Amino acid sequence: MSLYQVQKFLYQLNRDKQMQQSFADERDSVLCNYDLDMEELEALRSGDIGLLYVLGVNGQILMHFAAYLQIEWFDYLRLMREGVDKHGEVRAGIYAMTGGGKSFVQAPATTARAESK
Repeated sequence: MSLYQVQKFLYQLNRDKQMQQSFADERDSVLCNYDLDMEELEALRSGDIGLLYVLGVNGQILMHFAAYLQIEWFDYLRLMREGVDKHGEVRAGIYAMTGGGKSFVQAPATTARAESK
């Protein structure tokens, strides 16, 4: 996997109007300039936000790609959750999951006052 190359592409796409137009017109010719594996290529070609998230793309970069694709905020969040359901845990990057996806947040402890009622 070449997470750096995926993020580099998305960063440049997010910032360069000419590149955005080139990508809209001819995705493959733009993507061939980056060292991407087949899974990454397909995710970028198809705009698969969920898979890109699972591959480890930083959410700050990914949310701008979603906006470029005209995906609304709540749909963007849903697509990331669905990506984990479909493709498994986040594989790399700062969002890599540990603990099998279990929540590490504990329920609030009941207070002594609440227990005495």
